[in-house]
Amino acid sequence: MTTVVKHDTRPLTTAEIAALALSLAHLGAGPQAVTARRGLQHALQHLELDDDVIAATLTTLTEPLPLEIASRARLMADAITSRLMIRLHYRDAGGNVTVRDVEPVTCLVHREYWYLVGVCRMRRGIRAFRFDRILAVEPTLTPARPHLADRFLPFQRRKRVRAGAA
Repeated sequence: MTTVVKHDTRPLTTAEIAALALSLAHLGAGPQAVTARRGLQHALQHLELDDDVIAATLTTLTEPLPLEIASRARLMADAITSRLMIRLHYRDAGGNVTVRDVEPVTCLVHREYWYLVGVCRMRRGIRAFRFDRILAVEPTLTPARPHLADRFLPFQRRKRVRAGAA
């Protein structure tokens, strides 16, 4: 049996890398996950990394999440796919714990941290929640509004629209 491999010269898009990484992140540390992460590392090794932030982010993408965080990541990924709101028990940077209803939009990695990005009903706006600060995730049956992920990336610079511009 001969296998023909076509070589695609297009690099992976940011969205493709994030989706692959999130899928791998909640697989844990089993043999399938290790092999899949090695494949992702191979796909990323051809990128020219002249930025420390990008290099740190790609390293985080290919490392397994701790088991308890991976379990919560799986619930968040399922909620994104199902377009259902989730209830987060979240500890902020100051140590304050809140319970928030969130319409999850996407997950991303920035430097060494994974984030859930979603619309927080408590704060009435887009928020990024660090995975390691999420204490618990409760699925709900409440539908979430559909949101395009590219409009909700908190680390990108936004273009300002001048008054009177069309």
